[in-house]
Amino acid sequence: MAEAADFQGIDPSPARHLLRRAAAAVAALPLLMGLVAPAATAAATATPSATAAAAATGSRTVAVSLDTVTPSAPVKGDVLTLSGTVTNKGRETVRQARIDVHLGERLSSRGAIEDAARRTGFSEGEEGKPLGGAYVVPLAEIPSGASREFSIAVPVDKLGVDDAGVYPLAVSLSGRTPSDPYDQVLGAGRTFLPWQPAAAKSKTQLTVMWPLVSSAHLSAETGSDDQQTPVFESDALAAELAPGGRLERMVTLGAELPVTWVIDPDLLATAEAMTRDYQVRSGDTTVPGRNQAVAKQWLNALDKAVQGDKVIALPYGDPDLASLAHRGKRISGSLSHLRPATELAVSTVETILHVKPSVEYAWPANGALDPSIVDVATSAGADKVIARSDSMRERLSYTPNAARPIGGGTTAVVTDAVLSTAFEGDMTRAGASTAAVQRFLAHTLAVTHERPGTGRSVVVAPHRMPTASQAESMASALRALGAERWSQGSDLVTATTAKPDPKATTNVPSARQYPRALSRQELPETVFQQVRTTQDTLDNFKVILTAADRVVTPIGNAIKREMSTSWRGRPQEAAAYGQGVQTHLQSLTGEVKLIDKSDLTLSGRSATIPVTVQNKLVQGVDHLVLRLTSKKPTRLKLNDGEAAAELPVRVAGGHSQSVKFTASANANGPVPVEAQLYTEDGRPYGRPMQFTVKVSEITSTVMLVIAGGVLLLVLAGVRMYSQRKRAAARGDDAEAAAAAHDPEAAEDADPAPSVADSDDPVQPSDPATDTGRQSADPSGPGEKVEH
Repeated sequence: MAEAADFQGIDPSPARHLLRRAAAAVAALPLLMGLVAPAATAAATATPSATAAAAATGSRTVAVSLDTVTPSAPVKGDVLTLSGTVTNKGRETVRQARIDVHLGERLSSRGAIEDAARRTGFSEGEEGKPLGGAYVVPLAEIPSGASREFSIAVPVDKLGVDDAGVYPLAVSLSGRTPSDPYDQVLGAGRTFLPWQPAAAKSKTQLTVMWPLVSSAHLSAETGSDDQQTPVFESDALAAELAPGGRLERMVTLGAELPVTWVIDPDLLATAEAMTRDYQVRSGDTTVPGRNQAVAKQWLNALDKAVQGDKVIALPYGDPDLASLAHRGKRISGSLSHLRPATELAVSTVETILHVKPSVEYAWPANGALDPSIVDVATSAGADKVIARSDSMRERLSYTPNAARPIGGGTTAVVTDAVLSTAFEGDMTRAGASTAAVQRFLAHTLAVTHERPGTGRSVVVAPHRMPTASQAESMASALRALGAERWSQGSDLVTATTAKPDPKATTNVPSARQYPRALSRQELPETVFQQVRTTQDTLDNFKVILTAADRVVTPIGNAIKREMSTSWRGRPQEAAAYGQGVQTHLQSLTGEVKLIDKSDLTLSGRSATIPVTVQNKLVQGVDHLVLRLTSKKPTRLKLNDGEAAAELPVRVAGGHSQSVKFTASANANGPVPVEAQLYTEDGRPYGRPMQFTVKVSEITSTVMLVIAGGVLLLVLAGVRMYSQRKRAAARGDDAEAAAAAHDPEAAEDADPAPSVADSDDPVQPSDPATDTGRQSADPSGPGEKVEH
């Protein structure tokens, strides 16, 4: 019972280990004292070869890899085939080598299984006596560094198994070396034999979460075309989706197994974007992506695979709940992204996979909990939290049901730590994969035998991104359970509704108990500061856009990816991705700006001052206000005699707009003027632009001089007119006299010339209101504004 109780916490504490060992040592002391004399006598009389063989027992000179155990869970009448490889790691050749099979005593608990799995030395008392006889396989000599393959076929009836349960199974290699010319065990390979010849009366309900999660692949950038062609950070996702790739294997294998799909909707959206035209970053440029067919094939396979199964959707982007709880909540606005991420998850899965997902589950990294993580999880709308048994430790002699209430209407679904981590590590080696499969099967059978009359509901949650080989190993174990002799497949929703065990713990671990190793992997606070900066910039930008979705959707989704659990342990990559999002957004906001102006000259009491707003975006901007401010209002006022004036701005995509302000001068001299764009809610947009207006007003003295000059011109004109009139009169008298002598000559004479009036000066016209795609160059030097 104590051994099983220790197992529920996964690993007993060091203090408990020491206490148990000390107690065992004290209890064994009298026995050891009694054995000292007989042991010394036996040692004195033993042959040298026997003594050396005993000392050599448990040697690891030869590595033994048990690569296959077929069938994994045999029944009566089966022939058990064990095959593998032995490798001589010593410096001497091994001669007279042979392989033996050992079956130990039935293991009484899950704790005993783990003890056996950790054992490294060889002991015939633990491993069992060799079967011998026809079940010994001789091998040729094995030089140093060389390997030999072996295969043994043993009828199950010859193993001597009796009661149902889990048995330790081993193969050993014995042989001789030149320095030790006697038989000794030089290496051993171990595994477990689950023995359940008939179906159990009460079976364990086994739920396996099957995660489809990847790292961030889409950038925030999209093309300016109508389709908004997406830009990928790399084409690495294609390798995961292609045949043989990690995600392809997960879908293909999962389609044949009783699993619950746990999906990050961002992965679906990214794969769906790949089915159309897309671009891939390549240095400072982008190149066309060419894996549309791979993405289509994967999505089609997934669509078929999930039909009829339970689908759990994580919040969009799979946000790191623990990082948010421990670091992100210090930055205002960080938690506000969770509920929109949950809402987006529903629509994404429904649109792409045509199934309605469950979004009531939160899954913190490695299922590690503390109260702040639970609070953050529930703020996203979840009322069920996936925990793990090495976080919520039990002190029971059996494995309780996974679900249990933890207060506040929240249910913790506690996954089994040993089963969930059974396939971590390098599963590309056949020996490692076989060992993991047999250990997994052994534990599931042990759960069933803990309380034979009471069925249990157990949940398995592997880590988020299993490799292809890990997925293959998990699938092998689940296929072996397909006979349903001691377990039945279930789903996460059913497991959540199972009746909680009244003795199971419902206490959430304190913050001090959160694993330090996991804490060191969390996203730094700077990531969440960057998220806030980007979100503030986006909020300020979107209010001026006439087609805001073209910007808000790709940038908003990228912000969600910045907080992804996939960034754990990669702070530099996380920061670089977030900086890329911010840089792209800043480049977009910079497309709407004021065109720099040179100094202006105001030669009069009033004039119009134009300021140009440029929009290089493909969409129009609206809800902007341009404010012009005179820094010396006693010298220059704007519009209705104010120090500042505001006018609304609306500019079509790819155009510029000239906004005109009325200015009135009161005195001569330079006046600094500042132009600044604002959103309608009063927030500054972009950088301010400064220029100088040089006021050159006409004074009263100048007016008197001008008036005197005009008077002189008028007097001169009157005099000239009088003289011409007198001359004309004299001319008329002469013409009359001449006409008296020659009337015809008078008729041919030209008429006297008239005085023509001069035209009024014409004021130059103002620039056109919409300048279209005009130059963005600043105004020329010495720009003059006429009155």
